[in-house]
Amino acid sequence: MIQNVNKYPIDEILKKDASFYYVIPKYQREYTWSYKEWDALYDDITENIEGYFIGSIICINTGDSNYPRLEVIDGQQRLTTLCLFLLAIYRRLNEHKEEMDEDDLFEISWIRKTLQNSKNANNGLILLPQVQNYNQDDFSTVMFENGILKYAKKMPSYGRRKIYRCFSHFLYKIDQDLKESDDKVATLLEIKKKVCNAMLVKIEVSSHSDAYILFESLNNRGTPLTAIDLMKNLIMARAEKVGLTVDECFEQWKELLEYLTDDYATQERFFRYYYNAFKNKLNEPFRKDDLKKKDPLGIVATKSNLLQIYEKLINYDLQGFLDQILTVGRIFAELRDMEDDKTPYRRALLDLSRIQGVPSYQLLMFLIHNKEELQLTEDVIIKIVNLLTIFFVRRNVTDYPGTRDLNRIFMDTIASIENTGVKGDAVYATVVDILSKWVASDDLFEKRLNGDIYKENIGATRFILCALAQKSMTKETWTDLWEYKQYEKSNHNVFIWTIEHIFPEGENIPQAWVDMIAGGNRDLANEYLQKYVHKLGNLTITGYNSSLSNFSFVQKRDRTNKEGKFIGYKNGLEVNHELANKDGWTINDIEERTERLVNEVLDLYRFPV
Repeated sequence: MIQNVNKYPIDEILKKDASFYYVIPKYQREYTWSYKEWDALYDDITENIEGYFIGSIICINTGDSNYPRLEVIDGQQRLTTLCLFLLAIYRRLNEHKEEMDEDDLFEISWIRKTLQNSKNANNGLILLPQVQNYNQDDFSTVMFENGILKYAKKMPSYGRRKIYRCFSHFLYKIDQDLKESDDKVATLLEIKKKVCNAMLVKIEVSSHSDAYILFESLNNRGTPLTAIDLMKNLIMARAEKVGLTVDECFEQWKELLEYLTDDYATQERFFRYYYNAFKNKLNEPFRKDDLKKKDPLGIVATKSNLLQIYEKLINYDLQGFLDQILTVGRIFAELRDMEDDKTPYRRALLDLSRIQGVPSYQLLMFLIHNKEELQLTEDVIIKIVNLLTIFFVRRNVTDYPGTRDLNRIFMDTIASIENTGVKGDAVYATVVDILSKWVASDDLFEKRLNGDIYKENIGATRFILCALAQKSMTKETWTDLWEYKQYEKSNHNVFIWTIEHIFPEGENIPQAWVDMIAGGNRDLANEYLQKYVHKLGNLTITGYNSSLSNFSFVQKRDRTNKEGKFIGYKNGLEVNHELANKDGWTINDIEERTERLVNEVLDLYRFPV
């Protein structure tokens, strides 16, 4: 069944001048990874020590003994992303060739020869992606545009699809690291080294049936112990040694996990945030006069050092640890429980959650836990939560600061509050002062608001549109634009109110829209589609209807549901007021509405100075 199992660094998986190449079969799903996975892979590799383990792949050797052709059954997303990551490094290194010596220039050549493969007659690359959604064509195109291939056929809308967006996103992530570097070549080579030394397990099997049996076994039979499981085991093993009962400790642990839900990612996030928020106090017992380290447990909690940190905390004072973490666990649950009307900050926290401001929970955990000592009233905490919402609106529209900076920002804020001893309103002033050094500038915020905002961040776009719609509502006219219901054609929950492109976003533009937007000129309509369709002025909120986008403007405007209620542009939302009174839609309308809405958003989310 299994022919070979080995753990390899990436520079062996993607080997220079390799005699093998990888193929993604046609029946595999298309490339689906997006920003969440790209960021996770980048951060996992660059923030951890060399040799960090990033997963496994399963292959079938369908070539001959001299030139293996490895068909990838599991791992295509990771392999494709790693190739694009290396290509982004290659691109940036090429831009600094004049600053490099002969040894450094060899690294550029190494990446090129790693991504190329003369044995692959199909595309001359180490990887042959599958053909769905132009994956293969787009992969070849991005390699061609960066000098790896001599020829590629560029397909329409190439820049809007996942392959190019992945490559572009890694360029952005690298650029964020380069901004803080005095030696850009050294930084690039360090990133390249970490990528090349990251570890993958490659499992080679002899047949498709063997591959799928193995795949099902790895994914469905049994679950490997997580760091959270191992913490529980440590607690149970430690209990009787310090005079506690196993049952007593288990009940406390069970209570904590009830606060955190069954979702492992949420549990892990809490344990990282707990350490980051209370790092100063947690490190106190481990500091020694002759120890230079201020934080002997670790500067920051990461996936790789989480268990190491908590093992020391559990062994030092188990009961104290359980009491303290349970208290903070209740606060974390309060931050996440949007159904609890008793939470005084509920409305503010709803906005923060909806704009994806969860990284700031570590700051809020610290503030709420210490609110009496810090003399924080409910009003001050609400002001801070609203400030964080403004910060994250600007951050998620601009993608600045980078994801990897967020922990540091909130940990620095906590440290500043502790070091200065501020109280009450001065705590709010300190948070403003720290965040003002990081918040996206007005110029950058305005530039991104005027760009293809929907394409860059759908979640932030929806938040902004809902905020624009709700700002004019009164208690009597209040409408919950975040309400879910089950869509009758599936088991999925959908928003009752959803984003609608006024000028439709699909590539097959309906003829009625070609006539309206471009006077019947389909080529011109396609140009407008590329330039204007994702602009803020072309977006609005309507009642959910899966076929609404295919209708003409007037049909969209007058659309009703089964009960006869308007769900199109006459739905009563202020954000649709001008649309409800129009008979058509033009490029000039998009530009004018974009300008007006951008100005409204700038006023709504202006950062305090």
